[in-house]
Amino acid sequence: MTPAHFSFSSAFILGLMGLTFHRTHLLSALLCLEGMMLSLFIALALWTLQFESTSFSTAPMLLLAFSACEASTGLALLVATARTHGTDRLQNLNLLQC
Repeated sequence: MTPAHFSFSSAFILGLMGLTFHRTHLLSALLCLEGMMLSLFIALALWTLQFESTSFSTAPMLLLAFSACEASTGLALLVATARTHGTDRLQNLNLLQC
């Protein structure tokens, strides 16, 4: 395993573990998701550079576009949750109360 592959894999795993074990606030969950998407983007960009093919060159940009859409949707949900519930703590959110 190359050092670059190890660093991107560990960054993804750390983001996944942060999302799994530290789910107190919605903002921390969104930051963990963004860290995971950033590590996937860099890994995919380096993967396309290794193949030196033009057919794979649009994949990192497509992933980055989906990541931006995910971030904007997450922030919109964060603002809506903070306005309706007064906090962004995930324990206060209950789908049965909607």
